[in-house]
Amino acid sequence: MLERNARTTDDLVSMVFTATPDLVCMFPAAAARGLGLGDVPLICAQEIAVAGALSHVVRVMAHAHLDRPRGEVVHVYLRGAEVLRQDLAQ
Repeated sequence: MLERNARTTDDLVSMVFTATPDLVCMFPAAAARGLGLGDVPLICAQEIAVAGALSHVVRVMAHAHLDRPRGEVVHVYLRGAEVLRQDLAQ
């Protein structure tokens, strides 16, 4: 996400991670800390269990300082998650 939007970790204010109920092996924020986000405030939450919803999904909401309009932000959807927001998937 950072690379596709030409941002660095210094641009991050905080991040929120959600995971579907079937993902229970580790906290997404712990993985992010392992990728160098040690000084960025991070929090995890669980998605609600909705029948028929896409499984094995981690969502990330990054709060960041930007120098462009919100409409120019590149939203990143991987491995089939594009179906969640076809209007934003690139």
